[in-house]
Amino acid sequence: MAVEKKFITEGVRKARVEKYLSKELKRAGYGGMDIARTPLGTQVTIFAEKPGIVIGKGGKLVHQLTIDLAQNYGVESPQIEVQQVTNPSFNAQIMAERLANALERGWYFRKAGSSIMRRVMDSGALGCEVVIAGKLTGARARTQKFTEGYIKHCGEPSINIVEKGYAVAIKKLGVIGVQVKIVPADAKMPDHFTIIEQEKKKPAPKVTVTDIGDVDTEEPALPDEDSNGVQ
Repeated sequence: MAVEKKFITEGVRKARVEKYLSKELKRAGYGGMDIARTPLGTQVTIFAEKPGIVIGKGGKLVHQLTIDLAQNYGVESPQIEVQQVTNPSFNAQIMAERLANALERGWYFRKAGSSIMRRVMDSGALGCEVVIAGKLTGARARTQKFTEGYIKHCGEPSINIVEKGYAVAIKKLGVIGVQVKIVPADAKMPDHFTIIEQEKKKPAPKVTVTDIGDVDTEEPALPDEDSNGVQ
């Protein structure tokens, strides 16, 4: 298999697994996953707001997830690890799912979008962007964007720093897509810098210089011969 084809195959598999887990673990507050190859197999880390639901009674659900990943999605020797999301307000996927649920329950899209954005910013995030697209008010589709704070849209910071989440709300008029971007409070921006003040150097002590010509330098007189007892 060529290198390019291998990368494409891995990306397609990861996207399929992401879609499957988001559908199966919707009640558990699914917050994303991470796949890493290890010498023993494939480590699949699932982030969830409620890990107990992911594990299930006696580990039944996590065992079923392991079998499905191995048989239906071609994941080699999957080993699932479940981690709890400490602060759901900084998890873009959880916020997107909550926004989609609010739209399905009948919330007005402006109220739902601004409420989610306000909750994220009140938690201390540096920036948040909420995009809602679909048939919001009528038969014609439109896009509404809510932005506050500092958001990167391109370059390496947008890939490594900005958290992204996507969810879908199914309504009678059609499907509404929801996208949430969050810059966490502990993110280090490459264009942020601080100026360090240098310590002020102490002035050098004053040195008094004396002119040698002003000093009396008389040579001492030589002793007489008589004084040495010589006759």
